[in-house]
Formats: sequence, C-alpha cells, structure tokens
Amino acid sequence: MNEGPAQLPDLVIFDCDGVLVDSERLAVDIDVEMVARLGWPMPRDEVIERFVGRSFADIAVDIATHLGHPLPDGWDTEWRRRVRVALDTHLTAVDGIETALDALAARGVPMCVASSTGHEGLRRTLGHTGLYDRFAGRIFSAADVPRGKPAPDLFLLAARTLGVPPARCAVVEDSPYGVTAARAAGMPSFGYAGGLTPAHRLAGPTTTVFTDMRTLPTLLGL
Repeated sequence: MNEGPAQLPDLVIFDCDGVLVDSERLAVDIDVEMVARLGWPMPRDEVIERFVGRSFADIAVDIATHLGHPLPDGWDTEWRRRVRVALDTHLTAVDGIETALDALAARGVPMCVASSTGHEGLRRTLGHTGLYDRFAGRIFSAADVPRGKPAPDLFLLAARTLGVPPARCAVVEDSPYGVTAARAAGMPSFGYAGGLTPAHRLAGPTTTVFTDMRTLPTLLGL
C-alpha cells in the first residue's frame, strides 16, 4: 500500500458504482448470465475482472472482439432492464460512505462524481440512495469524454471543469480500470477493496488501498 497525499486534497473525485452505491454486487450475476447468452461464457471472477468499472460501450467492444463479429442491435436492452430492476429494488449506499461524505463536507472539501455510468443511470442510482443532491452540478460521465477508464480523460475533465490541478485531486475508486485512470491523470488514488475487487488488483503506485469507507477522511488527511 502507498501513502496518499500529504495534505488534504483540493478536490475528491468519487467513482459511483461500488464506491458511492453498492450496485456492483447486484449487477455482476446478471452480467454473468447475459454475457453467456451472447456466446461468451465465463466465471463470475472473470466477469468481475473484465467488466467491473467499465462502460457498456467498452464492454460491447470487448465482447464483439472476442466473438469476432458485431453485436446485434439491441444487444444490451434486456441486460440494462434487468440491472435497472435489481437496482430499483435492492440498491443501497455503500456502507460507511455517508459518514465519510459528512466528514468531508464539514471541512468544506469539494467533491464530485466521475463514473463510467451514463447520466441517466447516475441520476437513478444516486437519487435512489439519497446521494444525488450532494453532487448535483458536479457529476461527470464517461459519455462526456472520447475515452472511458482506464484512460485519464474523465478525471481530467472533472479537474479542468472544477479548476483544480490534477496533482491536487484525489480519486476514490473500486476497480483496476479506475485506479489506472487516476495514475494516468497524475492523481493519487484510494482503492476501495471492501466490495468485489480484491485488494491486490487495486494496489500500485500512488494508490492507497483500504476496506472501510469510514476511514477515508483520515486517509485523505482530515
């Protein structure tokens, strides 16, 4: 594990799925079934490794490349519908995240969201868990940039829009794609290993790995 920034950052950038909302656990079993239907059976651990933290657009490219042909029109319609139903029925905020957000807000630390999920999905999940108003006007999606994670584009867009140098940002992520994007953006990152992704897949340069969201404010320098 590596140390985070020596002083409180000027902006904390949160991923959404698996960091703010506990959605990955609900979606992964649906992912396993749906990717198998498309002709690429794989175990749950491989689905987690390949797809957690990525956008549907990037997942589509990966599947089509593996299968050797374009995916049919509407390939993701049923997939998205089933995920929406699961989220609407069972979604909760990540354990301890509200405590962490409250502590950061009390110190006046600016925060935003930068997620591979589209804006409609972010409104739905953040709204369902009561977190949307905390980030309204400061929500960025992979739909806003040419390249999603692990490219740095999304994090750099957030920093540029909010007027903060990349080195003064801190990224909170739960996927290897996310921490890789943070490193490419020149931002220290905090890899949350309390969800589906094992700690060793998050560890690396400029990344602090942790398992309890309640400890995040201390790690950030509060």
